[in-house]
Amino acid sequence: MPELPEVEIIRRGLAPHLEGRTISRVEVAHPRLVRFHPGGAQGFAAELVGRTITAVRRRGKYLWWSFTDDDALLVHLGMSGQFRVDDPGAELLAHTRVLIDFDDVGDQVRFVDQRMFGGLQLSEQGAELPQQIAHIARDPFDEDFDAEAVARRITAKRTTIKRALLDQRVVSGIGNIYADESLWRARINHAHPTDSIARKRVTELLGHARTVMSEALAEGGTSFDSLYVNVNGSSGYFGRSLSVYGRQDQPCDRCGSTIVREPFMNRSSFRCPDCQPNPRGAPRAR
Repeated sequence: MPELPEVEIIRRGLAPHLEGRTISRVEVAHPRLVRFHPGGAQGFAAELVGRTITAVRRRGKYLWWSFTDDDALLVHLGMSGQFRVDDPGAELLAHTRVLIDFDDVGDQVRFVDQRMFGGLQLSEQGAELPQQIAHIARDPFDEDFDAEAVARRITAKRTTIKRALLDQRVVSGIGNIYADESLWRARINHAHPTDSIARKRVTELLGHARTVMSEALAEGGTSFDSLYVNVNGSSGYFGRSLSVYGRQDQPCDRCGSTIVREPFMNRSSFRCPDCQPNPRGAPRAR
C-alpha cells in the first residue's frame, strides 16, 4: 500500500493539473470504486460535474480535492490505486476505472486500480478536512504535528512500538516500509513495549521517520512493482536506498550483521539482530 511519500508524490503530481479546473464529465467504468456513494455510479458522476477544484490536499495516506463550494472528493488509493494524467485520446490502461474531463482543452485525469481496494467518495463540507477521516492523526509533515505530544501518547499505550507507529489514529502516513526503516535508524526492535521506551527515544524515532520519508520523497517514493507510479507513469527509486526492508539475508549497512525477516501482523518485519536486539523476554530471531 502506498505510504505517505508515495501519496505526497501523487498529490504534487496532480495539483498543477487540477487546481482551478472545473469538472465537465465523469465516467465511472466500475461501480465498486464509488461504492460509498448513495446514488451509485451515475449519481456520483452527476454530482461531480460543475465542481471547481481549489486545492489537492493530503493527510497521512489520504488525498482529497477541495471544491469551491467547500465540499471535497476524498480518495484512498488502497493497495493498487493510481492517478494518471493523459491526453483524452490516449489509449486507456488496463484497469482504468474512472475518467474525469474538464471544461478546458487539457489533459484527462484517470483513476486506475487493479485490485479495487481503493475508492473515491464525496465529502460534504470536507474541503478543509473530510469528516470521514477526522479520526486520522496528523502526520510528521503537518505543520501542526507535535512530536513530543505524540511520543507521550505512544509511551502511555500498552502495545509494541511498531504497532503504535502503524496506528493511523496516533500518527498517520507511516506504513510497514518506513516503520522498519525508522526503527533501524533509531536502533529499536519492532517488538519493544511502548511503555518501557524512554519518551525521548520515541521523539527521536519520530524524527527518523520524518527524515527517511523526506529522503523517499526526494527519490520519488518506493516502487517495488507497477502498482505504484506517479501521475506520469514514472516509478520511485527509494527502494535502492532501503537499509532493512526487503533485505533479508543481506548484510546490515551499519554493522554487517545479517538482516532477518520476522512475521508481523500477517506481514513481515525486517531488522538487524545486532543493531535492534530483542527486548528482554522476547524469543531470539531465527
